[in-house]
Amino acid sequence: MHPNPAFRKAGIEAALAVARNRAFGQLILNGEDGPTVSHIPFLIAPDAVSLDLHLVRSNPILRLLETPQAALITVSGPDGYVSPDWYETPDQVPTWNYVAIHLRGSLSVLPQGDMHEMLERQSAAYETRLDKVPWTTAKMTPDALARLMRQIVPCRMKIETVDSTFKLNQNKPDDVRLKAAAQIASGGIGTELEALAALMRDPPA
Repeated sequence: MHPNPAFRKAGIEAALAVARNRAFGQLILNGEDGPTVSHIPFLIAPDAVSLDLHLVRSNPILRLLETPQAALITVSGPDGYVSPDWYETPDQVPTWNYVAIHLRGSLSVLPQGDMHEMLERQSAAYETRLDKVPWTTAKMTPDALARLMRQIVPCRMKIETVDSTFKLNQNKPDDVRLKAAAQIASGGIGTELEALAALMRDPPA
């Protein structure tokens, strides 16, 4: 997380809102040979006490989960390069604005029998965002579904801490930040630039 407190003022609810919307991140555990990382979709519980995810059975992280393990999930929001010229004020340097969320907690394997229900919940959370009749496991043949269920393993992380950085030029005067936001919105280098510009105009507090 960025050390500047100007970028660390957003509350837990703002951070969780980004994480819920993204629903995808990097799962990181300490392995015998160093950090082990998997890129995973996840579903945060309504009370934000835990989140659910699943791993393919061959994932090396599962070998670490004979007992619950400390884990970190990092979630990236929109990001983009900011040119010093955009501030229209002297003595500025280039920077990169971004949103990042860190979810820490204890990760454990759930009973295999929980996998079907978890898959239904996860897919429903994503499918309902789409403009179509939601997909459900009922569309699969029983044999194909059974094969899928054997290949993936349900896991749950108890969420212990939620940290966030919303680096949106809050350390600049409002008019300077808004000038940079306007340039970001017109196109540049980064991802989801329109979303980043919107956050720069109205940073969460």
